[in-house]
Amino acid sequence: MINIYSDSNQTALQVLHQNMANIDKMIILIGDFNIRDSNWDPNFQYHSIPTEDLITIADSLGLELFLPSNPNPTRFTDNPRDANSIINLIFLFPGNTGFGQHMLYPKIHKLSDHVPLITEVDIREINTNVNIWSIRKDNEEEKNFITSLIHGVENLNTLVIRNKENLKNLV
Repeated sequence: MINIYSDSNQTALQVLHQNMANIDKMIILIGDFNIRDSNWDPNFQYHSIPTEDLITIADSLGLELFLPSNPNPTRFTDNPRDANSIINLIFLFPGNTGFGQHMLYPKIHKLSDHVPLITEVDIREINTNVNIWSIRKDNEEEKNFITSLIHGVENLNTLVIRNKENLKNLV
């Protein structure tokens, strides 16, 4: 999970974009992205340029925008000339059955100008079948396995390791 606050210069998006290749897979990206866009705010009629970066980042992480079941502003302004907006978003791994509906509770934002993002997480006890494979200690099979492992590690081409993904692929 990554929780984001991106300032008005979209600094957090720039950092995420520059480090996409080094970020492990995740199931949730959430936060205040400070991006108004017609894709998620029906009261805003424009498409913004930072939206493209955000969608690219989410796509690269395998995530999709998860809209609330009760669309409402997520940021309330003190200035009556400014409109309330939707700038707090949740991106989830699609098909993850562990998440239920995403709800906004505008009445509980009293201490902040932002509405908390709340989603249900289904936690269940799961029985997992496990197969345990073992080699008896101090026998010929163990010696052969260790020898094979040593030769495999010796023959690894470590010149291709440039980032976490390369290391994972090599391993």
